[in-house]
Amino acid sequence: MDQEVFPAESIYHSQREAFIAAGTPHKLPPIIEELKQKARAQGLWNLFLPHLDHGLTVTDYATLAEITGWSPDIAPEAINCAAPDTGNMELLDMFASAEQKKQWLEPLLAGEIRSGFAMTEPDVASSDARNIRTSIKKDGDGYIINGTKWWTTGAMDERCKILIVMGRTNPEADDHHQQSMILVPIDTAGVKVVRNLGVFGYVDQHGHAEVSFTNVRVPSSNLLGEEGEGFALAQARLGPGRVHHCMRAIGMAERALQLMIKRSLTRTPFGKELARQGVIQEWIAQARIDIEQSRLLVLKTAWIIDNHGAKAARKEIAAIKVAVPRMVEEIINKAIQVHGGAGVSQDTPLAAMYAGIRTLRIVDGPDEVHMRDIARLELKSYLP
Repeated sequence: MDQEVFPAESIYHSQREAFIAAGTPHKLPPIIEELKQKARAQGLWNLFLPHLDHGLTVTDYATLAEITGWSPDIAPEAINCAAPDTGNMELLDMFASAEQKKQWLEPLLAGEIRSGFAMTEPDVASSDARNIRTSIKKDGDGYIINGTKWWTTGAMDERCKILIVMGRTNPEADDHHQQSMILVPIDTAGVKVVRNLGVFGYVDQHGHAEVSFTNVRVPSSNLLGEEGEGFALAQARLGPGRVHHCMRAIGMAERALQLMIKRSLTRTPFGKELARQGVIQEWIAQARIDIEQSRLLVLKTAWIIDNHGAKAARKEIAAIKVAVPRMVEEIINKAIQVHGGAGVSQDTPLAAMYAGIRTLRIVDGPDEVHMRDIARLELKSYLP
């Protein structure tokens, strides 16, 4: 991070600015490929999959994910551990056929292509996955897909070659067996990338796309897992992924705290440094307490996943998804306040971090859905 990633940040942003000015905001800055080559040469590659040669557990990787969170635009992709590819690779690793793995998982693991996960829809409350309306209808030796997705992260990137699409294969089944997942190459006839969705006005390099599917036909062999397993596959994908998200977010909190402290030592309103003001000291102390508490909760969750599986960690997974983004949002907010006008400008990473972390309170289900799940699990043994 110190030798390669942090020095590359200014290069990354200048290259992005040039691409944006040229009308190609989703083109990859060349510095990323340079970092990928260096990281892979050092064995820092695909660290999120526990059974690969590196031998890392989910708990082991969690601490590394936090470190990459200090530079979230660059570091995760530099070691081929960036969302949504991580979750998609986990799905393919667990459920794909040998042919599907060869065609899609291998190039993803090699960092040669990128992918998208098309689940969320604009016209339904997608926080309840049972609402999803995109249809996947059996037709002879294939499936016909119709519907609209949005917030398909990564689909604006020219390297995105494959979408994992969740849709309804059997409307007559029970609520949790109506959905399936299917692999759709992004260049398939009928697939249209409609537009990019900004995040508080920010345009991310990989993009968050609205994608329409109009009579899209793919062969039956593109089905991921079995028909009706889409809901179960979604849950399998989101468990470890939430650990990754939360630990990267803790890295963002640590960087925001560092920036807050450094700023407070150099600004001197009313005769003394901000760092000597009682209110700022309270913010710094509370930030340290909150970060440590959150980190321990996430590491506990990772430990349960490692030792007992994601299902056993359901309550903890929901808890970290609520607790960590709220905590990080508050620390970034305080860091922005300490920076004054600079905090909301492009001169620090704080404004972009704030936009990203506020969005994380919606990504993978809003806070309220997870609070509901936690309450239900707590009440389960008390209620008939």
